[in-house]
Amino acid sequence: MPHLHFLSSSKQPTSKLTKILKWLMIIGVIMAIADPIVYQKTQSTKKESLDIVLALDTSGSMSMYGFNPKIYKQTRLDVVKEVVGSFIKQRKNDRIGLVVFGTHSSIASPLSFDTHSQTSIIKGLTIGTLGKSTALVDAIVSSIKLLKESQSPSKVLILLSDGEDSSSITPLPIALKLAKKYGIKIYTIIIDETHSNMMKLIAKANHTQAYNPKDKATLEKVYEEINQLEKTEVSYSTVLVPQHFYIYFLALALLSAIGLILLQKNREVL
Repeated sequence: MPHLHFLSSSKQPTSKLTKILKWLMIIGVIMAIADPIVYQKTQSTKKESLDIVLALDTSGSMSMYGFNPKIYKQTRLDVVKEVVGSFIKQRKNDRIGLVVFGTHSSIASPLSFDTHSQTSIIKGLTIGTLGKSTALVDAIVSSIKLLKESQSPSKVLILLSDGEDSSSITPLPIALKLAKKYGIKIYTIIIDETHSNMMKLIAKANHTQAYNPKDKATLEKVYEEINQLEKTEVSYSTVLVPQHFYIYFLALALLSAIGLILLQKNREVL
């Protein structure tokens, strides 16, 4: 290799700078080959998100006033839209799906982490869009369609309505069997207690509680309780990340070698 003859012994007196550069180069090469490593501890997290479907009643009875005593002329649906919108914003780590039902049932949003789009959909809901009757059981079937392929450790349906079923095509026993088959937990929220027999039956068959909020404040507490019951699982682990320092010693060796070459050239010129 060219320019390495300066490492050979010379009869000329060697300067202190040359000795220092030679030792720095040798030390740098040895340390680079040794590859010193420092391990840094890094905490990693593993989150297991839940898949939640919110099934909302938009039938004609949801136009009734009085569910919010502070704003009497606010309809039941308007109150539900505000409370559900707030609930969605709290579930940032979970996939949310939306099902809307009246005379018919329809999927308004697939399971998604896009809470912004879902809150926009909620705000745009109007009474009677899918008819003024109540397809309660069909809403369960639509929700099952969203959840049945889910790989989530927990699949949850929160079913909200203020009336008994009046227009579903699917019998309730079939819907309940499907929910059990796919491991779907169903929470029921009854806005009007006078029409609650089927909702209570659904909760009992699913071994969950049937909630019956009296006004907006208690409805908010219901969603808060469900929010606490269905928590996203987060696990932490410590990972040792190696940081290599050979590059710094290699750079030291190269700079020292360049310095030696320049000194040797200057001697030859002189």
